[in-house]
Amino acid sequence: MRRPLLATALGLALGALACPALADPCKAVPDRGPTPTHLRPGSTFSGRVVHVIDGDGLCVATGLGPTNWVEVRLEDFYAPELSEPGGDRAKAALRKLALGRTVTCRAGRRSYDRVVARCELAGRSLADRLRSAGIQEGGRGRR
Repeated sequence: MRRPLLATALGLALGALACPALADPCKAVPDRGPTPTHLRPGSTFSGRVVHVIDGDGLCVATGLGPTNWVEVRLEDFYAPELSEPGGDRAKAALRKLALGRTVTCRAGRRSYDRVVARCELAGRSLADRLRSAGIQEGGRGRR
């Protein structure tokens, strides 16, 4: 049985939209090479959260386009991995709290192509907001 042309076109269009979300869209910190000066430890940067990776990872847009999107790993919260119990819940909570909102982050060390940072939303840390939402810590970096 043949599918109607409209349904096929819609399926292809939706698939094309979904694919970029699977890749890492944050490109401000190169995989190799020096960290941009404005993202070095101790610096402060802010922007809108444009992507939530998992329960303690997000992209902050410090300018237009993915080359200005900073991948941030929260310094003060260790969410369970997505494959672990609670990982999906942590990601959903961070998405609800931060996606589309402006955060201010203080950069710490670099981890791969990410900046490990403490981020605040309206003067309160995202970590404290996640804990207040009942999200349990439990990731690999848990202290």
